[in-house]
Amino acid sequence: MNVLQMAIASMATFYPEAKAATPDSDVTQVALIHILSTTATLVSMWENIRNGYDPVPPDPSMGYAQNFLHMLCGKEPSDDIVKLFDACLILHAEHTINASTFSAMVTASTLTNPFAAMSAAVGTLAGPLHGGANEDVLNMLDEIGEAKNARGYIENRLKNKQVIWGMGHREYSVKDPRATILQKMIEEYVNKTGITISKRFETALEVERVCEDLLSAKGVYPNVDFYSGILYAEILHLPTDQFTPIFAVARSAGWLAHWREQVHHNRIFRPTQIYTGADFRKYPSK
Repeated sequence: MNVLQMAIASMATFYPEAKAATPDSDVTQVALIHILSTTATLVSMWENIRNGYDPVPPDPSMGYAQNFLHMLCGKEPSDDIVKLFDACLILHAEHTINASTFSAMVTASTLTNPFAAMSAAVGTLAGPLHGGANEDVLNMLDEIGEAKNARGYIENRLKNKQVIWGMGHREYSVKDPRATILQKMIEEYVNKTGITISKRFETALEVERVCEDLLSAKGVYPNVDFYSGILYAEILHLPTDQFTPIFAVARSAGWLAHWREQVHHNRIFRPTQIYTGADFRKYPSK
């Protein structure tokens, strides 16, 4: 994420005319398209370089999702895999005002360029309270081990007031519709291909049943992170530490849409602060 944030910020030097003051100019439109196309290339390139491989160049004959997987994994994916990944990118492209989107909007409100707003959003997403929950879900499922252990594990975590990863959302008191779609996509792929359902997925289904029994009265249901990690790891075979950068690639469309909307109807963010600290203090003489 640090590499992605730095690379996006540095891209502004190549588009000095791409300013918020001219959000609809041709050069700004080209810059926005360049950001959308380059984020996938940057994430894929760094994944290859850090593992000792040469970067895989983008293929202009491929679509966005197909190209991203090809560059990331070094081989051409099947049509079914491309369809799954494309749906994942769409599901993560936008989801109202969360921490990273808010960062992009605050930065945009100063009428800075879209690269700065994107860089701010990526930096915010890098925080563990925003990005990375789908990795935590996989770790939790591995700790549970198998479906029969789910109830005891969940009851113990609730007793100790510990987080149940992938459960609950600030905006939903029902199951996150994105989680429903991801779960269905996994089930349809398993049925179509005949592959053996993974232990993680079996465990996740039981965790959901247990949590529905114990937490539904509180409006706590699976969110998008609950099944996305399983799909990424078990079907797409993507490295877990790339889940959040992939999220950033998908969400870049939403971030840039908010940048445009903000600069078109702009008012700089300036929250009011009420000071509750110490009263007058003496200035130290030395």
